[in-house]
Amino acid sequence: MPDQYVVPQFIDSEDKIFGPVTARQFIILMVTGLSIFLLYKLLPFLWFVVTGLPIFAMGVTIAFTRINGQPFHYFILNAIQTFKKPGLRVWDKTVTDADLQDYLKKAPPIVSVRFQHKDFAGTSRIQELSLVVNTGGVYKPEE
Repeated sequence: MPDQYVVPQFIDSEDKIFGPVTARQFIILMVTGLSIFLLYKLLPFLWFVVTGLPIFAMGVTIAFTRINGQPFHYFILNAIQTFKKPGLRVWDKTVTDADLQDYLKKAPPIVSVRFQHKDFAGTSRIQELSLVVNTGGVYKPEE
């Protein structure tokens, strides 16, 4: 009887640290909270509110928003990669029609194929190969 193994079912779900918060979300929220705390200590209150609210909104958005089943930061990375690629692809045709016609007129070279005759592998040789494969290469046949 072959061995039976448990196949994981939910491999795309992240592990939860506490409640519905995953490790990735917790780290993002910790970095956001630390940056807001530094702004609170370094800036006057009005500037803290002006800069802290957008940072808080961005941190919560990155931590909890999912687009097409992917975390928001993957969406941002994919958008950046898409915008970096050229939108219009231009074919640089360096080969002219005359060059193509000349190429098509040439006869393909004739290649001679030499076949090598191999001896028939007897049952003992097949059994040895089977044993090598089944033992994962541990068994070394005598040659």
